[in-house]
Order: sequence, then C-alpha cells, then structure tokens
Amino acid sequence: MHPDEIKKLNNELYNASAEEILKRVLALFGNKIALSSSLGAEDQVLTDMVLKINPNARIFTLDTGRLFPETYDLIDRTSKKYKTSIEVFFPNNEKVQEMVNAKGINLFYESVDNRKLCCHIRKIEPLQRAFASLDAWICGLRASQSVTRIDIGVVEWDSNNNLVKVNPLAKWTEQQVWDYIKEHKVPYNVLHDKGFPSIGCQPCTRAIMHGEDVRAGRWWWENPESKECGLHKK
Repeated sequence: MHPDEIKKLNNELYNASAEEILKRVLALFGNKIALSSSLGAEDQVLTDMVLKINPNARIFTLDTGRLFPETYDLIDRTSKKYKTSIEVFFPNNEKVQEMVNAKGINLFYESVDNRKLCCHIRKIEPLQRAFASLDAWICGLRASQSVTRIDIGVVEWDSNNNLVKVNPLAKWTEQQVWDYIKEHKVPYNVLHDKGFPSIGCQPCTRAIMHGEDVRAGRWWWENPESKECGLHKK
C-alpha cells in the first residue's frame, strides 16, 4: 500500500469509531489482515468487535512458553465463547534451547540486550512467521498506555514488518476499554482483577501499585523508554 494511501486512510478513519475502523479495514484487506492478540483487555475488546463483524476473521496469538496459567485459560475461554479457533504461534525450540543454555533461564534480568534477545526469539520471530501471509495487522495499542506510544496513528505503516498497522483503539481510554468489556460481557484475564493492567510473560510482569503507570509492571527493572519488546517500535 502506497504511503499516500495509508495517510489518506488514516485521515479518513481518524475520527471514526473502533467498529467503523474495523469494518473498513476488514473489507479492504479481506483475508490478508489479522488481529494479533496478546489476550490483554484491549485485544479482548477487539476480538469481540472483529468476530461480530466477521465470524471467520483471523486471530492469532503468541505462546512464548513463559505465559501465566491464567493467560492459557483465557485462550480456552475465548475460543469457546466465540466458537472460533485462535491460532497459536510458538518460538523455535532449538533457538530457545540455545539461548537458555548459553545465557541462563532468566537471562532477561541481566541486561536490556539479553531481554530484547529473549523477546526476539520468543515473540518477534514467531510474529514474523504469522505476518508472512498478511498485508495488514490489527492490534490493541492505545496512545495513553506509555511514553513509547503517544504518537501512534489509527492507520500507519509498520516499517519493522513491512505491513499496514491498524490501531482501532488508539484514542480510547482505559475506562472505555473496561466499560466495553462489562457491557458486552467480554472474557478477560482474571489477573486484571489482581493489579495486573498489562500482562506479558510471567517472569517479566508484576502487579502495580495504585497510582503507577499502567505499563509499570512490564519489565519493571528497566527505564520506561526501553519498555518495548520490538513489536511496536517505530
């Protein structure tokens, strides 16, 4: 898709509702677009919206091998509620084995470079395989989530993956997310009720205290500016 077309589409949909954005891009890209779900609250909202628009829409997630049990339970509950199959992508077992044997099971605590290596092997490489057949992807980023996300567009070019990236909830607040979940009875991770606003791999996620940033529990030992795994880097 040409940059001018992406800019035009972003301008067209900038003030549209999340449902209107999804209807437009699902129709535009057909089977060449998918929702990449981390099973977070935002992605659960999008799952509900996407499948109401197109019950056969493609949704996939990544199993890093270090997820919370509650996350696996949510995959199962979501699949059963919507009578759909969430496609699961796994990391290359030989690359994981090589990394762990060389740098240790919890290498990510040692340095940002180690943590990003772990993220690359467990998340980025499987994601690239998932993207191989796509022209566009949908994700649940919100501008207010962190300092690394304040300038996201509704539709933008993902230069990392050479795909169009769609952020239907870019302008949503956290309150809007939870209002939707309650109104539409959307299944969500029970860890959200235990102080976990953002949930990733178990060893890299903690509950936050009242008043902390919603992303404070992710890679909490790092500076806020480095707190991305590479999926959403500009």
